[in-house]
Amino acid sequence: MVSFKSSCILPAAAAMVVCAAGLSAQSQEKPEHQQLSRGDLATTLAIFNLWGEQPREKQEVVRFAYEFLQQRPRGTVAELVDQPEFQRLCREAGLTHLGGPMLGCVARDGVRVWLRTLGPAEVVVEMEVDGQLRRFGPVAATRETEFTAVVPVTGLPPGRVLPYRVLINGKPAKIPETAVIRTLSEDAKRLRIAFGSCMHRWGLGNPQLSAQIRSREPAALLLIGDTAAQDRDNHLGLHRVDYLVRDLTPAWQQLVAEVPVYVTWDDHDYFNNDKWGVPKGFSDADRQGVWEVFRQCWNNPAYGLGRGGVFLSTRIGPCDIIMTDNRFFREKGNFLGKEQMAWLKEQLHAAKGPFVILSCGTMWSDYVSNGKDSWGVFDPEGREEIFRFVEENRIGGVLLISGDRHGARGFTIPRPNGFQFYEFEGASLGGRSGPPARQPNWSTQLYGISGVYAFSEFDFDATKADPEVTFRLFSETGKLLYELTLPRSQLTPPAR
Repeated sequence: MVSFKSSCILPAAAAMVVCAAGLSAQSQEKPEHQQLSRGDLATTLAIFNLWGEQPREKQEVVRFAYEFLQQRPRGTVAELVDQPEFQRLCREAGLTHLGGPMLGCVARDGVRVWLRTLGPAEVVVEMEVDGQLRRFGPVAATRETEFTAVVPVTGLPPGRVLPYRVLINGKPAKIPETAVIRTLSEDAKRLRIAFGSCMHRWGLGNPQLSAQIRSREPAALLLIGDTAAQDRDNHLGLHRVDYLVRDLTPAWQQLVAEVPVYVTWDDHDYFNNDKWGVPKGFSDADRQGVWEVFRQCWNNPAYGLGRGGVFLSTRIGPCDIIMTDNRFFREKGNFLGKEQMAWLKEQLHAAKGPFVILSCGTMWSDYVSNGKDSWGVFDPEGREEIFRFVEENRIGGVLLISGDRHGARGFTIPRPNGFQFYEFEGASLGGRSGPPARQPNWSTQLYGISGVYAFSEFDFDATKADPEVTFRLFSETGKLLYELTLPRSQLTPPAR
């Protein structure tokens, strides 16, 4: 059974561009590509103010951080925090900390809470549960952790919405008033997971997009690349600046204080456009450095196998989530690397279902941009190996998600045995125009948009005899752009 409301093509939305007077909300796409992609201080500040001018004091914090770390390719947050002038600017801006709270690692009875402090500190999360005060921590934020702390919050009752507070050295931190932890229901057979990619820097502050995602109350948000850090190559100082700007952006603060986030990278938050492995002119030490910064700035349950890569596997309700990394270990003709491919097969084989979300930063199919940087052009044998593994083991409920090629497009991927995979690409969190949304010869396409701020979600219902998943694509205004319902039986390969 397949049901759908629309298969639409929307006209490209007006792009955001830097202009003589600052940032204009109505202009053409090409200047945006040329100017919003720049990494200088002026553009960084312009993007910070893109969705409404930030207080002058916060802009001065960003200015100082950029100027300090731009001069230090291996600069750290700890070195920045050591500067008395930076501390003074943070006090004037009213900052109690530098980042978070950011939720992650959702479980049946809680989450983990990530926070970055303004120096060595002890972090505590507290809340009232049935009239009783519950405290979690303290967890130390130290120089070695770049002043980040991750506090496990466990033992909470199921199916609840619980406001929480954060204390730093015993004093309340300023966090969004909407900060809540939502625990899964007792059986967690019905839940929602949002996803997308290519938020870049300019989508972080979109208040409408943030509000719409939060209004859907997803159990988690999967971000599959090109988030916050933008084309910094091996300049670790500027990677850290981009994440600092992310953490000072109000819409982002509200989003991650309420919705648990899982994340992998793609090319732009790895090194730069289309780069992978150890790019020419760089070293393995550079690659390891970028990996370390990424680990410090997110709240994932795992980052590869602990010595490189950012792939991860987890389970949320009726869904196994497997997020791959097609950048760190990639070699010529080998998209994931041998070790990750073996890990992926283990995770697929161990999946308990009834559904599996399998993500890749770039596209599984090869229609868009002639397959530039996609599986089929770079590693068709590896893609076939994965598809055949799913089919031979009759792993049911596999949903492919992808990003990279700006816009949102969906495809079926027909197989020789009559089965077909479904790919849902949602590279629209940054609203950028990309390659064509549709082409007449894309005969297996489900939907296509470009130049529209949008996000995607899966709605799972495992209470039915044949469990169902409904995919939806929403614009930043909450308009439903596309909907498709699939039963697990249709997502299960036939017996051989």
